[in-house]
Amino acid sequence: MSNTEAHPVEPSCGGPSQTGPPPAVEVLTAREVPLGGPRAMTVRRTLPQRARTLIGAWCFADHYGPDDVSRTGGMDVAPHPHTGLQTVSWLFGGEIEHRDSLGSHAFVRPGELNLMTGGHGISHTEVSTPRTTLLHGVQLWVALPDEHRAAPRDFQHYAPAPVPLDGGAARVFLGTLAGATSPVPTFTPLLGAELSVDPGATVRLEADPHFEHGLLVDTGDIRFDGTPLAPAEMGYAAPGRTTLTVTNAGPDAARLVLLGGPPFGEEIVMWWNFVGRTHDDIVQAREDWMKGTRFGEVQGYDGAPLPAPELPNAPLKPRGRAR
Repeated sequence: MSNTEAHPVEPSCGGPSQTGPPPAVEVLTAREVPLGGPRAMTVRRTLPQRARTLIGAWCFADHYGPDDVSRTGGMDVAPHPHTGLQTVSWLFGGEIEHRDSLGSHAFVRPGELNLMTGGHGISHTEVSTPRTTLLHGVQLWVALPDEHRAAPRDFQHYAPAPVPLDGGAARVFLGTLAGATSPVPTFTPLLGAELSVDPGATVRLEADPHFEHGLLVDTGDIRFDGTPLAPAEMGYAAPGRTTLTVTNAGPDAARLVLLGGPPFGEEIVMWWNFVGRTHDDIVQAREDWMKGTRFGEVQGYDGAPLPAPELPNAPLKPRGRAR
């Protein structure tokens, strides 16, 4: 998915991990962002924001739907570039057709991971299919560490089986949780899982104390380590926890996405669809995209590529990691 904002934020983050006892869960509220087009579907963005720009290496989180595509037109994101990151597509409902400049042609379906590595540069398209009536899911980005941010283009698909939990279930699409491990390789330690929690149930999960975690609520009346979270909110838990407790106080099953990883120890600059280390990295990536170099071509999409927004007048400045 592309960041289609005309004036994208330019966070830079990094720094040491939390020391001492972990604080209470921090509640991150989403802001609504239109995803382009005359009948733009709206996404709810919890990362990046001024309060927090990274959770582990997770640097971007959009939550959308259930979106009636007959009313909004659904998703139709023209060819656009990425550098220095991986995109993670995860659906709850509907179907998206993916094409990229590696030559991949795949369909994103509920409960199936599609992970694309941009590295030095890739371009892709995302279009909801004609058989989709309701579109519902999340789009996530992972920042690549400096030694791997020019990694070759890659595309991975994985359909994790549900793992039963006491009070719910999990689908682990990246990393390890509740005894299940995803075979999909990552460049930094990561956790990504869809959780379901039964009505009135509490799920307790063993946690790596070196990880920070984010819990994004899709549905449910949730308490995350005792902190209330409403749908579309994300709860942030600092490192130091060995257990995560998720309670669904509502009358229906809850659905959530759990993200995690050790604090990302490098400063990054993120602007539009690019992750770099300096202002000049971003300038070069934008120039290469507008010249039609570096990112390759997407075959099979009927339409022009997205133009890059104009860069701000001032140099892109670091935005410190919340501590």
